[in-house]
Amino acid sequence: MAGIAILLDLYRKNPSFCSQESFHSSGFFSASAAAASAAATVVAGTPFASRFLFGNPKVSHCDAAAAFPEDYISNVQRLSEDIVKNVKNLKNDALKYAVKEYKVELKPLYSAFELRPFAMTTLRSFLMFYLPLLEPATNVEEDDEDFLQDTPKEQHVDLVVPFKKSVKQIIRETTVVTTRRVLERLAVIYVSQRMAWKLLKDVPKSAVRKSQRGLPTTVYFFRVSRTTFRGHLLGVVAAALVQTGIEIYRCFCRKTNSEESDELNLTEQTKFLGKKISDITIRCGASLVFASIGAGIGAVLFRPSVGQWIGCAAGDLAGPIIVSVCLEKGFHVNL
Repeated sequence: MAGIAILLDLYRKNPSFCSQESFHSSGFFSASAAAASAAATVVAGTPFASRFLFGNPKVSHCDAAAAFPEDYISNVQRLSEDIVKNVKNLKNDALKYAVKEYKVELKPLYSAFELRPFAMTTLRSFLMFYLPLLEPATNVEEDDEDFLQDTPKEQHVDLVVPFKKSVKQIIRETTVVTTRRVLERLAVIYVSQRMAWKLLKDVPKSAVRKSQRGLPTTVYFFRVSRTTFRGHLLGVVAAALVQTGIEIYRCFCRKTNSEESDELNLTEQTKFLGKKISDITIRCGASLVFASIGAGIGAVLFRPSVGQWIGCAAGDLAGPIIVSVCLEKGFHVNL
């Protein structure tokens, strides 16, 4: 409002101020009027009480362009390049220190009944019980009469019993594998994702990855053994559960078929069942420990994947035998 009042005062004093000629011929309006308007605006914004102390503000104008240094553009470019580099470094650090993702891959629940695994289980079971029949029968004690006989006695070979044992072995192994698949799903549900990933890890591939890190021999042996222990744990627990179920079934079958008194029979069967379960626990624990140690030794001595698999299989078979022999020699306990 103060600026408009000043302009009106100037118009009254000089009526020719806004004529067509003076308006176009001189830049007085463009410079003076703008300066006066700006000064009036500043003055109007200043309280009357402060004018007494600070006076009227002075306004100065400059039409000269701002001067930039010569290396201004290069500095801006250099700064932009530094910003891009810092952003890339931050991205790399974020990828490097990002949270590790644990991808758990579950195998099919009935994977034991697939063609290849079931065929391998069947072949292994039949060879286990039919190969001993191919060994020639040798008589340790031979009499003179037998030596003088022209026609030796023919020995009858029973093929039904090995067949029944082979079928039972097939059922046992498929049940163990299926039980392990159930335990894997329970582990995914009830334990953390990191622990489930470790329990379900592919141990031979993990041994190969560890061998590529350039670890010392002792550290590599320890880590492969630890990984094998975790990866082999669910399989051993499944085998122990299945074998315990078989022993409980046999215990009930003996109880129903026995003719002794109920109290004595129940006590004896309970003690016998407890001994069997403890034997199963010791054997499975020995199998797990020696399989882990054997896997570490095999991965160090041979190729990581094949050596780990061979060492694990050898330790799994040798562990219960070694423990049973040690218990029999040291504590006179028969497993």
